[in-house]
Amino acid sequence: MIIEDTYCEAFGSIYAEVLITAANDKWLGHALNSVTGHASSTIMCDCEAGLDRLTRDTPDGRPGAVVQFHVPRFRKDRVRALELALIRRLGQNILTCPTASAWNLIESPEMFKIGRKLGYFGDGHQKRDRRFDRKVWVIPIMGGEFVTESKFGYASGVMGGNLLMLGEDLPSAIAAAERALVAVHATAGVITPFPGGATWSGSKAGSRYKFLIASTFQKFCPTLREKVEDSAVPEGVRAVIEIIINGKGEEVIRQAMYAGIGAARETPGLARISAGNYGGRLGKYKIPLRPSSLSD
Repeated sequence: MIIEDTYCEAFGSIYAEVLITAANDKWLGHALNSVTGHASSTIMCDCEAGLDRLTRDTPDGRPGAVVQFHVPRFRKDRVRALELALIRRLGQNILTCPTASAWNLIESPEMFKIGRKLGYFGDGHQKRDRRFDRKVWVIPIMGGEFVTESKFGYASGVMGGNLLMLGEDLPSAIAAAERALVAVHATAGVITPFPGGATWSGSKAGSRYKFLIASTFQKFCPTLREKVEDSAVPEGVRAVIEIIINGKGEEVIRQAMYAGIGAARETPGLARISAGNYGGRLGKYKIPLRPSSLSD
């Protein structure tokens, strides 16, 4: 198995970190699945979202899930875009979920007044309150009360950390990705926004079609190995699975990537581990796959 001497290219983001709580693990799972839905890629989603970690350290003492929501820093409307993503997702997916509440985990100079805006659903019956030593909005609903923290902050993060698992066949590539994801998910401060944490349709920036901002990464498509001049698929590789990692910063993404490489490298049928980059055109962060601690 070869770890290619290359690097992944990541880029800056702004992100919000929200603690979701619920009465039990079952309803917390429903809230988590709903609020992170349709959030795999900002190519066509309002944000990229995912679970960082589960926790019992919560304001209300109930089961909790820490969720990150990322928007690329290169978007001109990034602050407004992140605020709208939070309003829509907390309003449509957390307020609607039985027993769920939402709590802020980032204090920033500018804060989104999400609680007040969600409060309009109360049709004038909403109220401000202080619970668990936090300022909240309380909205009367058919099941009782929905409680959300008043303000939510945001911070600078990093998006686009990635690993490519090149397998002799699709089951091998998936098995390697699954092993890597166990280690990645054990790293605090990161999320993997794609379904199950991985994708088999990795993209490149740009397209021959002017109306598309991204398209299939042809150099890593096994069926195009003999058809494109820049193919990066070696003979014998029939499938490539990509893991995308977003997080609080470059260092935590680096840690997650190296943990994933270490966990996946002995997978039977895994031919190579690589990463996607665009020569620095997409982002300023370049994370090498082969530091001195990682050798073939």
